[in-house]
Amino acid sequence: MTKKKWLWVSLLAFPGFATLLAFFVLPLGTVLVEPFLDRGDAFVRLIGDPLFWRGLKGSLTLAVTAGAASVLCGVPVAFSLARMPERLKAPVMFCISLPLTFSGLIVAYGFILSFGRAGFVTQLLARLGVPPEWVAEITYSPVGLAMAYCYYLIPRVVLLLLPVVSNFDRTLLTAANSLGAGRARAWFDIALPELFPTIVFSFFLVAAIAFSAYGTALALVGTQVNILPLLLYSRISDTGSDFPQAAAISLVLMFVCAAMMGIAELVAVRRERFKGNA
Repeated sequence: MTKKKWLWVSLLAFPGFATLLAFFVLPLGTVLVEPFLDRGDAFVRLIGDPLFWRGLKGSLTLAVTAGAASVLCGVPVAFSLARMPERLKAPVMFCISLPLTFSGLIVAYGFILSFGRAGFVTQLLARLGVPPEWVAEITYSPVGLAMAYCYYLIPRVVLLLLPVVSNFDRTLLTAANSLGAGRARAWFDIALPELFPTIVFSFFLVAAIAFSAYGTALALVGTQVNILPLLLYSRISDTGSDFPQAAAISLVLMFVCAAMMGIAELVAVRRERFKGNA
């Protein structure tokens, strides 16, 4: 590469590098440095704070619950899509992918308008004798928050599983059935081992998203549910300005999410190695 060409490439790449530096490297560096400015006292106070441990437990419970529910719903949907004719698959895929275009705040407000105390679905259920207070109580609880997360996590699971399910050789199941294996036994012995790595990868991916999601939780349940993203918000909101502890909570969120994604990537790498050796 000539010097002139290298200069042009550098000039074209400069806006991207500047944006990365201003909006990723510098904020991340601040978060990494802030908790240690007081000799790590922020971590000491965080470890001794009961709210932190309850928030960590609540976030992990929410991540596991929403991730498992999304996978359990996404697997049969992916199988159904794989069997659909192409003329039907496109519109169905459009409807399934639509929740991915909404922000977390829009999803939360949609659930409030549908399942809140005066929501559309709540009023319809009230005509059938279901108390609106009962529906609203579920909506503004950890259960309702997990349901809101599943709204945009299930499409992610479906999109991850669909290529694997579509390429799966169903004649293997037919051969197993012809040899005397039942449908359930054939699925567990043949299909599940093939799909299991992708299922595990999907679970950890959506669990990491649920663990760190912020906008949906803030708009739907406010501070009624103790999870780490909302605890972080309370440390930097108008009612609090403990920036070192907020940065410490951010590092915990980053570490847990990185650990989840690391496990997912490890499963994916092992799957590729297994396929290569086979």
